Amino acid sequence: MPFAAITYDIKPGYEAELTEIFGSFKRVRSSRVQDAQGETAGTILATAVFLRDDTLVRVIEYTGDLDAVARHMASQPGVREVEAKLKPYLSKPRDTDTVEGFVATFKRSLLNTVAQISVRDLPSAA
Repeated sequence: MPFAAITYDIKPGYEAELTEIFGSFKRVRSSRVQDAQGETAGTILATAVFLRDDTLVRVIEYTGDLDAVARHMASQPGVREVEAKLKPYLSKPRDTDTVEGFVATFKRSLLNTVAQISVRDLPSAA
């Protein structure tokens, strides 16, 4: 299962506030990701958020099409709420008020994958 990681450039010194924002996150309505035609295009399996100094990273484990995952996230009320609450703490503004803006920001913030290793990828022992 692939992972994606996106970064946020934040103002340092707000660890407690940022922890509170993500700690009260409202989960997405469904982990099932649909494409524009309503067909299943993937699944969001897990997310995690990491913070140090002026960098916040959101890691997403997913299946399927990453563009569809980004579009799905952009339309989720909880994600939109987090993005709005983050605005005062960002050192660089993010255009995430629209689906198109969110997807473009998601793509710009995406870290390059260097390696992904999981025990799920190992052949099962017979």
